[in-house]
Amino acid sequence: MARCLRAIFVIFALMNLKSLAKDTAVYGLSSIVGRFLNYLLVILHTRVIPMESGGYGIVSNLYAWTALLLAFLTFGMETTFFRFANKEEENPEKVYSTALKMVLGVSLVFLAAVFGFLKPIAGMLGYEAHPEYIGCFALITALDAFQAIMFVRLRQQRRPLKFLSLKMTFIFFSVLLNLLVFLVLPRFFGRFPDLEQVFVRYDYGVGFIFLINLICTSIVTFAFIPEMKGLGVRFDRDLSLRMLRYTWPLLLMSVVGVLNQVADKILLPELMPGRDGLVQLGIYGACVKIAMVMSMLVQAFRYAYEPIVFGEAKNRSNDRTLADGMKWFIIFSLLAYLAVVFYMPLLKHIIGSGYWEGLDVVPVVMLAELFMGIYFNLSFWYKLTDQTWWGAIINAIAVSVMIGINVAFVPRIGYWACAWGGLVGYGLAMLISYFLGQKKYPINYDLHTILTFALIAGVYYFLYAELRDFGAGTWLLLTAGTLFLASYAYFIWKHIKQSI
Repeated sequence: MARCLRAIFVIFALMNLKSLAKDTAVYGLSSIVGRFLNYLLVILHTRVIPMESGGYGIVSNLYAWTALLLAFLTFGMETTFFRFANKEEENPEKVYSTALKMVLGVSLVFLAAVFGFLKPIAGMLGYEAHPEYIGCFALITALDAFQAIMFVRLRQQRRPLKFLSLKMTFIFFSVLLNLLVFLVLPRFFGRFPDLEQVFVRYDYGVGFIFLINLICTSIVTFAFIPEMKGLGVRFDRDLSLRMLRYTWPLLLMSVVGVLNQVADKILLPELMPGRDGLVQLGIYGACVKIAMVMSMLVQAFRYAYEPIVFGEAKNRSNDRTLADGMKWFIIFSLLAYLAVVFYMPLLKHIIGSGYWEGLDVVPVVMLAELFMGIYFNLSFWYKLTDQTWWGAIINAIAVSVMIGINVAFVPRIGYWACAWGGLVGYGLAMLISYFLGQKKYPINYDLHTILTFALIAGVYYFLYAELRDFGAGTWLLLTAGTLFLASYAYFIWKHIKQSI
């Protein structure tokens, strides 16, 4: 174990990213713990909410809408804050206050619009029977947008421990309340039939999931009271205009980027109307949770990586940081990919057995997430050169292709079109960004090492798939997968020693 820890330290020392190691560990801890406990909630929800009810499809659909609306309400201000806070001529306190006030103002306008037209909006989205779902999610989205700027402030100040404590606060109360609602509450149904009727009335507890989220988000907002002092700094109109000029392409990029992730979950019920669409979405949404290991890795890496890259923007050694960051991200992402695929016989128990028919989409969705992570690493060329409109163009092309695939094939093959659409969309964004970036901000990526590890991972995946298709039993698959994973880890260790 000690040798492994020393090796990890060497990696980041070579990358000139010593602080990245510590911050990624902390950010990664919040992300890993959060995802793990979320997996436990998926186990709970997919066993209590019947697949045929389509209830879990409602959860997937409304959370997809939340992610899209959050992109509008934050309008790229997280990246914009990093960019301006690290400029020598700017006052970080003013930048923070300006960003916080702009996001708060937009969020308040959004809430006024939603609650002013709550019933028409609910009817348009297919939730005329539950307008309270829409109101609940409007509040959650507005609070999340407001919190996003305060969380990004913690990252900019390199305060990962407070970041972690707030994330863990949300997780703790979320898990506690979900356990009370879905494990304890049903035990009283026999004595209180009206209580069971309320549970069924809200789609077998789906409405309670949303209420719990709102309660936990509110608790975290109150914990941010010290950071809200930034609202007391005088609003700088000139600074806000400069920040808006920088951020509007990021808004477009963020919106289409989120669409790449959630458009399938928004479109599927529309392309397959009625209960069948929600059932299909429920199966897909549950299985995608298993694939979120890759998304978790990308998120943890991004939280720690952005402040360092922007902080070193004026240093040409930043090019080495970008090249090394790309290499190690891909190497360890492939390790995570193989681990999920090889241990699928165990991981499938994360979701209820009624949803297992969708498990085959997991490798496709994970590969799409890997492409998205690579694209994130490649995106720094237009962020550092203030050409963020390129990001909007690239994402728009990708999301157009993805939506086209969904519209054309969802009515025919259901959620499989969602999986393949995401893969093609992210893959296209990755390729376009790479070739454009090499012309406008060339980085000497270690393609030889990257392709070597990709080939090794591909061979192991093919061999495992052949064993599975041949009808190998669970224990044989687990044994073979463990050996393949250990072999891949050995190649990583060997490369680390060569790099020393």
